[in-house]
Amino acid sequence: MRSEEFELITADLKRRRIPAEIKKVVSAMLDKMAEKVVVLKLKGISDITDFMVLCHGNSTRQNSAISDEIQKKLREQFKLKPYGVEGEVEAEWILLDYIDFVVHIFSEETREKYSLEKLWMDAKRYNFYPN
Repeated sequence: MRSEEFELITADLKRRRIPAEIKKVVSAMLDKMAEKVVVLKLKGISDITDFMVLCHGNSTRQNSAISDEIQKKLREQFKLKPYGVEGEVEAEWILLDYIDFVVHIFSEETREKYSLEKLWMDAKRYNFYPN
């Protein structure tokens, strides 16, 4: 992602009316060069969680780095720890469950295979990547 694209996406993130914790997750993802960052607002349409944040990395090492960065930033700024963490060993699909929001970090292939975004077509969607 070019620096001007990054600046536009960051400016868009700041103006969005989403919780600060979600903004921090998106920011951490972007800092670690995550691909196709998407926030789905599920509040009112699902009892699972209020928000889902999705992205994919280009390697399992990058996925692990994204996960580590998210956990570090949320712990430092909000004193939040995930209620549950799954998939960290394989790192093809890492899930961080913070109850009010759930983070999914995929490999590109795994993201395409499960297509979670398609399951929640009626959710409000915020894209944080170049068109």
